Amino acid sequence: MAILQKTREKAGLAVSVIIALALLSFIIDPGTLESAFQMMSSKNNVGEINGKAVSYVDFQQDIDNFTTINEIVTGNTAQNDQQQQQIRDAAWQSLLDKYLFVKKANEAGIRVGDEEMKALLAGDIVSPIIAQNPAFVDETGTFSPAALQNFINSIPSDNTGRLAAYWNYLQNTVRSQQYYTKYGSLFTNSNIQSPLMARKAIEENNETSNVDFVLVPLAYATDTTIKVSAAEIKKYYEDHKHLFQQGATRDMEYVVFEVKPSESDIAAANEAIDNLHDEFAQTDAMKSFLAKNSERPLDEYWYKDGELNVVNTDINDFVFGNAAGTSPVVKDNNNVFYAARIMDSANIPDSVYVRHILLAGTNQTQLADSLLGVLGKGESFSNLAASYSADNQSAMDGELGNLGWMTQNYMVNGFAPIFTAQVKKPFILKTQYGTHIVEVTNRTAPVAKKQVAILQKTSLASNETFNEYYAQASKFANLAAGGYQDYLAAVDSCGTYSHPMNGVLESTSSYGAIDQAKEVTRWVFDNKVGKVSPIITVNNNYFFVATVKGIHKEGTATLAEVSPMINQQLYGDKSSAKAAEEIAAKIAGLDDLQVIADTLHSVISSGVDVRFASLTGQGLDPKFIGAVVVAPVGQISGPVPGTIGTYVFKVNSREAESFYTEEDAKNYLAQMNSYASQMVLPAMMQEAGVKDNRARFF
Repeated sequence: MAILQKTREKAGLAVSVIIALALLSFIIDPGTLESAFQMMSSKNNVGEINGKAVSYVDFQQDIDNFTTINEIVTGNTAQNDQQQQQIRDAAWQSLLDKYLFVKKANEAGIRVGDEEMKALLAGDIVSPIIAQNPAFVDETGTFSPAALQNFINSIPSDNTGRLAAYWNYLQNTVRSQQYYTKYGSLFTNSNIQSPLMARKAIEENNETSNVDFVLVPLAYATDTTIKVSAAEIKKYYEDHKHLFQQGATRDMEYVVFEVKPSESDIAAANEAIDNLHDEFAQTDAMKSFLAKNSERPLDEYWYKDGELNVVNTDINDFVFGNAAGTSPVVKDNNNVFYAARIMDSANIPDSVYVRHILLAGTNQTQLADSLLGVLGKGESFSNLAASYSADNQSAMDGELGNLGWMTQNYMVNGFAPIFTAQVKKPFILKTQYGTHIVEVTNRTAPVAKKQVAILQKTSLASNETFNEYYAQASKFANLAAGGYQDYLAAVDSCGTYSHPMNGVLESTSSYGAIDQAKEVTRWVFDNKVGKVSPIITVNNNYFFVATVKGIHKEGTATLAEVSPMINQQLYGDKSSAKAAEEIAAKIAGLDDLQVIADTLHSVISSGVDVRFASLTGQGLDPKFIGAVVVAPVGQISGPVPGTIGTYVFKVNSREAESFYTEEDAKNYLAQMNSYASQMVLPAMMQEAGVKDNRARFF
């Protein structure tokens, strides 16, 4: 119990389908039946890694394992949406490591042997995953081999199996990380910059050009004389298909009706809390009162000034502006009503160092009293812990019974009294684990804090209000049910706003500010263009009616999908080329830049210290910079068709500077190696054809 606690303290439809297929097997050929099974099987796969299908059932088991690890580390069995996503990501990453990365590393000749693992876990080259684990450090944050050994020794006696699960997780993590370290080293150290390459990089960065130029911007109006043919678009598409890879997406529109409490609903919530206020201010049974009447239960937390701002700033101001009493009722912008009552005030430390003797079982009060008396006569706490404590695992700093430093956020459940206890005065405390003799041996400087009871009520829509909004959504859905044109007509007749949303992914779960709306996404991906949904209820507070506008399948986008983009690209290229030709004709024979500027109705601008190595860092067109660095000095050059306009320029001088050093070149190479290393796994995933269908299920 104690070792797991210290980790928390410091770390912070299927049968009917089979029957149906069995019946079908009498009337269809076996090949078709096999295809049906394969289709169903793949639809139930979370993904595919290096040719191995990952079923939903198997992946869910991995999620359960990682959920257990998370509970061990945090001590919390409840996870919010973000934490659940992190757990799923960790489970998926472990599969990528197991079935892809480690195999690829082995193919490259990389191994992590047993002796190496011993050294990484508890030897001469302890992995940071172990050395920096909060469960294996002392109060100064220094890795403690004794704490690690104590943990390992405790595994056989842990009947829950949680210690073994955690240790197995740590070993797998260390092994995978070592593979990444070795592969990364192999990858980066093979990317060598030769002296010739280094000199070239230094020269390119140190050679600067001072240039005067005339820029004629491209016209905004469409030039109707420039034509892009269907044949040109198709050729560009065939030549550049690699640029048009896409994931599966959908284009859609939706109308949403948000259920909001009416003025009468808000008034009812206000009246309800007002009616409770006097009893709230006087009750001696606050815990049961709040359990019955408030959305926020009573807690024993000691608040510092400012910490209640996350609840309500007016509540915080009242609590820390008064010595005692009950606040008036206040309301925030979300129609939530609060009242606060100061329950106690004291100077409380942020953390305390604790040791204990655990007497397991019931009816241990008499023994606890006797041991308390023995301690009062000078007996060693650690000796009594060795003789009587059921917790033989807690031994921080080498002394049996020591739990170490605890805070309000990281402590044994039921240990709240330790923060108001006297230092070096043992006392008896009962928790779910048994009877404890507890002693605070040290603490940080006390700070003014308060215990606060908070009465909280949120204005909720009444059944009448809920039914009114549902009736509006139902009317709209009935009018729109025929298809997209009926949907548009319903938008007009009902005076609602249709939200367009293109590029919806299978992972999309938010629509505007509305979260947890995955049911909308699932409907959109399961239906055809032009279909209109029935009412989709989200969070029992939003009524969606959606329609599918477009379907974009995974893989190479179709020619029809990308034709507008290609047309724009080709038009731009032709427009730039035509502009450059026209300017060349206008300035033919001119050798004075000012005369050229006047002829083109433009002005001369200057570029100082133009360098080839900074194509995107100087606010200039990359095509222009590329032309400048190779142009002869003292001559009119151009016209150069750029992205934003056409350039005519003259390089006045070119100088070799020395501000970019060999060290800069090495640092840049290191940055590129780091970036390349980060792309190793994505490149492996692309080559292996990894399919990640998790968004279909979660």
